[in-house]
This record gives sequence, structure tokens and C-alpha cells, in this order.
Amino acid sequence: MRRACSAILAVTLLLAGCGDNETPARSGDKVTYLTAFGAVGRDAFAWVAQEKGYFRDAGIDVTIQLGAATGENLKVLAAGRAQFANLDLTGTWILAGKGQYPDVRAIAAIHQQTLVSIVSLQGAGITEPKDLEGHQVGAATGSVNQLLFPAYAKLAGIDPAKVTWVNAPPAQLPALLASGRVDALSTFLIGAKGLSKAAGGKPTVVLPYSTYLPELFGNGLIAPLAITRDKPDLARRFRDAALKGLQYTLEHPQEAAEIMKKAQPAADVTAAVGEITLMAPYVKPSGVIDRQRVAAEITTLEKGGLVPPGLTPDSIVDFALAPAS
Repeated sequence: MRRACSAILAVTLLLAGCGDNETPARSGDKVTYLTAFGAVGRDAFAWVAQEKGYFRDAGIDVTIQLGAATGENLKVLAAGRAQFANLDLTGTWILAGKGQYPDVRAIAAIHQQTLVSIVSLQGAGITEPKDLEGHQVGAATGSVNQLLFPAYAKLAGIDPAKVTWVNAPPAQLPALLASGRVDALSTFLIGAKGLSKAAGGKPTVVLPYSTYLPELFGNGLIAPLAITRDKPDLARRFRDAALKGLQYTLEHPQEAAEIMKKAQPAADVTAAVGEITLMAPYVKPSGVIDRQRVAAEITTLEKGGLVPPGLTPDSIVDFALAPAS
């Protein structure tokens, strides 16, 4: 009997040792991730990280959900229905400075400079910021674009009372501009090619907010304190896998766009490639968030009247998690 048991044990161990000698995968932490703005090029890296197995290799089972701009995404994070999101850092910090959603922290920067811009079609009569007066401007509901506009308007010499805003879900914005229901959009400059395509190839006019607000960050990875404070290892693993996807996306824009298209059939590959290519100069794949730059941005937001005094870098960024270089 003892010999039989020994034989069975030996066979069991032999079978267990067969195969590729890989370390057994950890049981996956299940999380939900929100894209910044639907399924567009700037968000393709999440699907790349999923397709290439970067999340899986990090021991994370990620469900990717389409986001709907800063304010709306923060509501989902605050309700505990998502654990990570790609959000506009500046918009998130403006709301934090106003006492809204204080329990979230940035853990990596995707865009080192804000990409928020005014985009119009040539012939609409908008060639400089002052031209926005008397016109209708479309923007995603709850987006950073309107949050930042007062500071941009002040520096660009625009009377904000003379600008009419039209809110719409992200997916409806190109049609608003193409149909002439708005004269311009406040959106990301990297979306200009897609907007031109939606308008039948009409050239666009782009007025970047960064012309007057160069200190501001763009998109970044955000997580609630329930993750950054209580599960920092999960935050690090997610951050590293996502940034690996970002690096691959920048190096292979066409493949990244096609990966996103496979997961989201409504996505436009040509527009996505355009976004990825245009955003590349604004990206450091390391995801670095420099403390001094964050402090400089807070000063700019205070001077622009967008946040009251009191916001600090450590209240909006987890520097133990955010890459330093």
C-alpha cells in the first residue's frame, strides 16, 4: 500500500512538473478601468495592454469600460463601480480644489501637457480666440474643457459671457460640428483629424489652450484612495502594465488602433492612428509626474481663479506610486 501511494505521488509530481516551467499565474485581481473618452486613439493603450497580456501577466483581470469625460468618470470612481480611470489630470484637480472628489489620486501621467483645444472648421469664422464670442461651442458633458475655459478666456482676451456652450455625449460631438449645429468644439487637439474626416475632409482650425496655459498636465491614470492607500501593490501592477501598453501603442500606432477596433467595432482606425501619432510628442511612456510641475500647475489654477488656495501636490498625486523619472 505504501509503495502504491509513493508511486501515485511520484506520477502526480511528474505530471505537475511537465509543461513550460513557468511560474504559476497569480489569481487575478478583478478591476474595472474607465477610458477617458470612449474608444479613441488616446485610449488605445488599455486594449493593447489587455490584448498583449500585460494585465494578465501582472495578475489583474481588467474589464475596460468606455468613459465619458472627467466629471462623469469621477462619479463612477466615487461610487466604487471602477477602480482605475484615464482622466484629465487638470480637470480632476480643479474639482478636487473645489472640494469635489477629494479621495482620488494620480498615479501616472499619460500626457505631459494639456491637449485641450478649440477646434473649428475653416470657413466658420473662427481663426483666433476672440472670434469665439457670439458663437456656439460644443463640449462633452462634465469635461475639463468648460472647467478650464474661464482661465483660458481671461488670458486669451475672450468675454466668456458671449460664448454659448452646447453639451453632448462624446460620441455626438463630431456630428454637432460637421452639421453646423455648433461653430466649434472644445476638445483634444489630437482629435482634429477625426473631426475633419467626419466633416467630409474640411480642414480644421486648432486653438490650443496650452498657448496660454503651458504648465498644465493632460490625461493621467487615476485611482481612489481605496486602491492607492489600501492596495498599493495592485496600483503599481496596474500602472506598469498600462504604461507598457502605452509604450507599445506609441511604437505601433496602426496595430494599436486595429487592436482597439477588434474590441470596439465602432472605433475608427484611421482617426485613432492620427490621435496616437499626434499625441506622441506630449507623452513620456514612463508616466512621470514631477512634484515641482504639479506645484506650478496649482499656482496657475489659483491665479486663474479655478481653485481656492489650499490644494497641495500630495493631496492630488500619490508620489509613492507616481513614477519620478
